[in-house]
Amino acid sequence: MTADWQKTAFETRAIHVGQEPDPTTGAITTPIYQTSTFVQQGVGEHGAYEYGRTHNPTRTALQDVVASLEGAAWGLAYASGLAGTQNISYLLAPGDHIVLSDDAYGGTHRFVAKVISRYGIDYTLVDMSDLEAIRTAIRPETRLIWAESPTNPYLKIVDIRGVANLIRDHPAILAVDNTFASPYLQNPLALGADLVLHSSTKYLGGHADVVGGVVVGNDPDIYEVLKFHQNAGGAVPGPFDCWLVLRGIKTLPVRMERHSRNAIAVAEFLHEHPGVKQVFYPGLPDHPGHAIAARQMRDFSGMVSFTVRGDFQTAAEVARQTKVFQLAVSLGGVESLIEHPGQMTHMSVAGSALEVPDSLVRLSVGIEDVEDLLDDLRSALDRAAG
Repeated sequence: MTADWQKTAFETRAIHVGQEPDPTTGAITTPIYQTSTFVQQGVGEHGAYEYGRTHNPTRTALQDVVASLEGAAWGLAYASGLAGTQNISYLLAPGDHIVLSDDAYGGTHRFVAKVISRYGIDYTLVDMSDLEAIRTAIRPETRLIWAESPTNPYLKIVDIRGVANLIRDHPAILAVDNTFASPYLQNPLALGADLVLHSSTKYLGGHADVVGGVVVGNDPDIYEVLKFHQNAGGAVPGPFDCWLVLRGIKTLPVRMERHSRNAIAVAEFLHEHPGVKQVFYPGLPDHPGHAIAARQMRDFSGMVSFTVRGDFQTAAEVARQTKVFQLAVSLGGVESLIEHPGQMTHMSVAGSALEVPDSLVRLSVGIEDVEDLLDDLRSALDRAAG
């Protein structure tokens, strides 16, 4: 990436960093380097690229632009967000301890509780909106603090700078899953985090047509460990997947502004609806983390969760009745989605401390006309109440 681009605004960097016109043809769009290997000039003279698992120019462009948008020195792209999570776990060793958000993505909790815990790595679940609870959970052997902000699905807010200050003199590193915010709305490295993870499936890609992940950071030693293990394990995305995420990032700023504008309107509507018991959205003034979110985020993103006045049947009926909001897992695309976490995204944590109530519904608010979204929810809630 050039120094000149680094002096430009976020919106400009999203379009240009790592994406200079192709020097051979002048193509304005980064080519899809759909190749598994690269011709070498001589034995042992492979230049920047040798083999597709190790490096690829389309992947390099993606890594460079996300690193730039997060204010990072380096980035690594993965086949999925969980592949990035797994790669971060290679920084740990048997006997180490993780402090994990008690409102973490279900796949993250499953990986920690059912995979790496088998290899002598312990963990403690903590409400990370409570700095004192984090302080109490930290042990001498703690090596990783894993935070999400906003969290999934309750949209809790973590004081990222506060956590970073808490471990300033401790060997633990702070990793923040920034998927729900995107780099346009929040930059955890600037707040003191050591690593930032994105499921690029979500807002970075933005069009529900790709699965991927990205990890960025500044520490060169961490980069060397992660890069070695990524290459050794092969958790890499294909060039076409990288190209799709690059395509999505170009419109990330305008999409996040629309997602956020629509989401606050949806949250305010739900807050006043008699069929809704509680709304979880950090943009609402009565949200417990609103003040911190307003300080460390540029806006409040497009995710809204709420509980209905009723049980599973009521919540399921609301999800079934919507027409514009489509019943599906995942999030962050231009289209609005609705889901029942207990039976969909968070089934893997059923029976654990992360189990969610049957009355909970989660929305990924898209960029459609906001009045159509409100009419859709109003109609579904009224029919469900029936």
